[in-house]
Amino acid sequence: MGADQMYTKHNGSTHTLRGVFLFFIGLFFVVGCSEQTASKPPEAAVPQKVTTAQKPAKSAPSKPSQVSSLEALQKGTLGKGAKEGPLRDVNFDFDRYDVRPDMRDILKGHAAWLKANPQVRVEVEGHCDERGTSEYNLALGAKRAESVKRYLIDLGISPDRLSTISYGEELPMCKEQNEACWAKDRRAHFVVRAGPTT
Repeated sequence: MGADQMYTKHNGSTHTLRGVFLFFIGLFFVVGCSEQTASKPPEAAVPQKVTTAQKPAKSAPSKPSQVSSLEALQKGTLGKGAKEGPLRDVNFDFDRYDVRPDMRDILKGHAAWLKANPQVRVEVEGHCDERGTSEYNLALGAKRAESVKRYLIDLGISPDRLSTISYGEELPMCKEQNEACWAKDRRAHFVVRAGPTT
């Protein structure tokens, strides 16, 4: 048998092997695709599974939360009547940092809520209206936050659960230049930093 004949014979068997190989790959592909299609859930079932998975989260009791004024500003909800959370802001008189008599009952309610939720930590933000220098208002905001913190401590809240920060005049609730607007800006805002364990 000559070299040409051996090559032809070898080449012919190569074509045969290649054909068998391609046949099995095609068969594997067809069987694999049909199994994948058969095991795929119908599309109507997919949304039901998503809905079912979300139901327990909605029905579970939610932990109290309250965002900072800075977070509210970033979300575009600062001063827009968004849900405030479990602790309402308390307001101050112009150029004052002592707790007003009409705000004391609100703080007593906050203390009761904090006692009922012992794992909660709160940050008290001090805010001012736009009148005065930035430096003065930053210091005044710090005094307002500290005043509220001391009041809550006097009502039995542990100091290690309370922290303070001052934003001065930097995060106003509204931007009109009138007393009604400025009164909203003179405030202490409460941020729930950790929720209670249930």
